[in-house]
Amino acid sequence: MYERELKAMIAAAKKVEQHILDIYYSTDYEVDLKSDNSPVTIADIGADKVIREFLKQEFPEYGILTEESKDTKERLEKEFVFIVDPIDGTKEFITHNDEFATNIALVKDHIPVVGVINIPVTGVTYFAIKGQGAYRQDDNGVKFKIETSKRTSDLICVISKNYHDPSDQKFVEKHADKIGVIKAMGASIKFCQIAEGHADVSFRLKPGTKEWDTAAGQIIVEEAGGCMLKLDGTAYIYNRENVVNTEPYEILNRAENFVK
Repeated sequence: MYERELKAMIAAAKKVEQHILDIYYSTDYEVDLKSDNSPVTIADIGADKVIREFLKQEFPEYGILTEESKDTKERLEKEFVFIVDPIDGTKEFITHNDEFATNIALVKDHIPVVGVINIPVTGVTYFAIKGQGAYRQDDNGVKFKIETSKRTSDLICVISKNYHDPSDQKFVEKHADKIGVIKAMGASIKFCQIAEGHADVSFRLKPGTKEWDTAAGQIIVEEAGGCMLKLDGTAYIYNRENVVNTEPYEILNRAENFVK
């Protein structure tokens, strides 16, 4: 189930990979600010258009929500909706630290059922289908199953490179008995690191991320054996009218490491 959708989602992400890299390695692009003061480039806009048109051609009956396109709300009536961030980590893209990704998720009745995260600089793709596990595929198409770590102490915590809030430091200090190492990392690569067992926990305590930042990563982590939970212990649902993730959440290698 969902193999056709997965194939199309990976194809869409790979379709824009070279476009993104051509602009990334160019010195000739401008950076604009959107209404929320977040940056955007022609790489974001171009990739968004290609992915949106490709997926709509393959699945015309599905809804779509993307970061760089107008949200018409028609998606709210759809059973299946693609949720797309063409470049998750535009700040990382601009600062040239290589830590940005393309996120594509498919949700059914508000629940993620397929997730794809492609990292253009390395060509590595992470993906998952609900109930079928999570996988890492290299640029040559070689794939293998990935799983979260089994660590319950000395946890490796990944935090955002470009978002910092005093509440984050307080949270780390509060749980210093469980957290051993702290690493700064960009965008949805944090999900991939946890899904692959290289890290164990990440969190966001203040609003700011949106559905396209987390939907693909959530199912990849879940299928690898972990979870993404709000502080009340429930998971986020998607294709909401308000796309902002307003409640704090933790991304974990295993549910027993959940803390408040």
